[in-house]
Amino acid sequence: MSELRAISWAAGSESAPLSALIWWVIPLAAALGAAVYVIWVTKFQKRYENQTKRSVGRFKSFQNSFKSSDKEKEQS
Repeated sequence: MSELRAISWAAGSESAPLSALIWWVIPLAAALGAAVYVIWVTKFQKRYENQTKRSVGRFKSFQNSFKSSDKEKEQS
């Protein structure tokens, strides 16, 4: 009976380092991922803002082309 307890205790102690490792690895990976994301956003933010403004400008001109064609149809 004591042998079974010793075996089950040994099996339980093997998972303790693994669980401790998981409790350290996941938060560290999340912190590193957040830091990389912040650096990436601050480095490339200006480029994407310019592309967004350009894209919005193109969409507005696209919308205006329909408005001008609707006005021409009304005048005809």
